[in-house]
Amino acid sequence: MEEDFWHDRWQNNQIGFHETKPNPILIQHFHKLDLKDQSRIFVPLCGKTLDIQWLLSQGYRVVGVELSDIAIKQLFDGLGLVPEIKQTEAFKHYQAKNIDIFVGNFFDLTSSILGRVDAIYDRAALVALPEDMRKKYTKHLIEITHKAPYLLLTYSYDQSLTNGPPFSVDEQMVQNYYSAHYSINFLDEIPVPNGLRGQFPSTQSVWILKP
Repeated sequence: MEEDFWHDRWQNNQIGFHETKPNPILIQHFHKLDLKDQSRIFVPLCGKTLDIQWLLSQGYRVVGVELSDIAIKQLFDGLGLVPEIKQTEAFKHYQAKNIDIFVGNFFDLTSSILGRVDAIYDRAALVALPEDMRKKYTKHLIEITHKAPYLLLTYSYDQSLTNGPPFSVDEQMVQNYYSAHYSINFLDEIPVPNGLRGQFPSTQSVWILKP
């Protein structure tokens, strides 16, 4: 996906992927990562997700990366936080208590910029990318987080009926992307209410990945 695609989606408020409440799968399963208080959670391609609000409310710290400045301004407005903003060569860095968000291209993010990561939460990043970008994404994610444990959500549907994003990512794809680095534990498969975009049958799968 080209950067302009996502900038246009945010500029035109075409953000059907944005959920209006914290994701119930996150709430149900996140504890299975067995993290300590104040663990730092990386949320790639985070948008303005309310899942960040939930993670902060549970005593975690959050670090995210997002392409759209519009999304992150709305995120901090929603959190009721006034961030300190610093411009670096590759990113605009928004920072407030227990939260750091880097606005820029995910693939420009390095482990030194990102800092310590205790776990990854990916609801909408892997599935937002077409197949030719997903291997590059997963390779880079593993490198910059040093194989941090991982709660992953994916969609599965007949992609001949409609195309992404979100794209369909099946079990074999998850194995291909991660099995060399992680032990992969399938937790649950949940029908998407009313189907994808309200018409295409779809399920959402939940995975725990641990190094």
